Amino acid sequence: MGNLKMAAMFLLLLASTAKAHSGAVFDVRKYGAKADGKSDISKALCNAFKEACACPTPSKVLIPKRTFLLSQVTLEGPCKAPVKIVVRGTLKALTDPGKMKVDGSWVTFQHIDRLTLSGGGTFDGQGSKAWGTCGLKSYCKQLPINLRFNFITNAIVEDITSKDSKQFHVNVLGCNNLTFRRFTVSAPEHSINTDGIHIGRSTGIYITDSNIATGDDCVSIGDGSRQITITKVTCGPGHGISVGSLGKYENEEPVVGVTVRNCTFFNTMNGVRIKTWPASFQGSVSDMHFEDIIMNNVSSPVIIDQVYCPHNECNAKLPSLVRISNVSFKNIWGTSSTPVAVKLACSSGIPCQGVEIADIDLRYTGKEARAAVSECSNVRPKIFGKHSLAICT
Repeated sequence: MGNLKMAAMFLLLLASTAKAHSGAVFDVRKYGAKADGKSDISKALCNAFKEACACPTPSKVLIPKRTFLLSQVTLEGPCKAPVKIVVRGTLKALTDPGKMKVDGSWVTFQHIDRLTLSGGGTFDGQGSKAWGTCGLKSYCKQLPINLRFNFITNAIVEDITSKDSKQFHVNVLGCNNLTFRRFTVSAPEHSINTDGIHIGRSTGIYITDSNIATGDDCVSIGDGSRQITITKVTCGPGHGISVGSLGKYENEEPVVGVTVRNCTFFNTMNGVRIKTWPASFQGSVSDMHFEDIIMNNVSSPVIIDQVYCPHNECNAKLPSLVRISNVSFKNIWGTSSTPVAVKLACSSGIPCQGVEIADIDLRYTGKEARAAVSECSNVRPKIFGKHSLAICT
């Protein structure tokens, strides 16, 4: 069964579950939450969730349309029945990272089945004072991620905004059948290490009808990710949608089955990208499909980078040992802000296999070259359709 068909069936299941959420309502105000923007409501939220989680019938936790201050919380199952958390207001994090525990999270959901997070509300990480305090490291354990989803199953996050996270906006780990729909990420281009949604060791993750503007990858896909579907996402500013980086650590799990379709990129540093480290440990990436994509003033719109080495933190002379196979780039059009619109830099140790390229129409808008070009190494792609530039010639 195709990824999109599975997602549609899953959303119908969630819709029927949502009708059952007419049961008990646990309003955080009844547990002492004050909407003054100064009083921490973490205890009230945890107590409301604890009672909802113990309810034998579907229940709802309500955060009304007000502004609340929230310190770090973990909402943990398993729960006896489906739980819906409705955030209608704005939750604001503490501004001083020094007052938060060094565990890398602000709001964590874990070990919950049939969770719904919705309501049109905002998680405001108030991260502007924290950006850059750890330098340019890819991950900084001192800074919290806005939303963590650990070992969540059969769940949906819809009509929610993550704003100005101090680090990643969303981290997905060990989840199965989790959908993000009409999800918004909002952060300026200069916000450091603020990936929109990072996925790792999860299966059946769907991101659709969403807008992601941030200072790092709009979506980043780490090891152990399987059957990831990204459709109708607008990305920009940001660093594009990336598979990887991979190969830096030993015993990384394969990445299998990623589809990116009907997405639009605006003013991003990359478009669609697969990146692995040179001198890497062994790994594999397979069944990657990037189709029907619009690029508007994008740097490096199409890229496989197996010599990914930021800040010279590696030995670039040794090849990557991550095997890349069965990859397609089809019907990608728009404008490139760099002369090299298509770059396939595969490993000299394990060349890419099964790469297909079809109908690429990318025009260079700058003055450094007469037209867009491609650069290819250690790959022999199959070329189909019409192209505005020569591909791997």
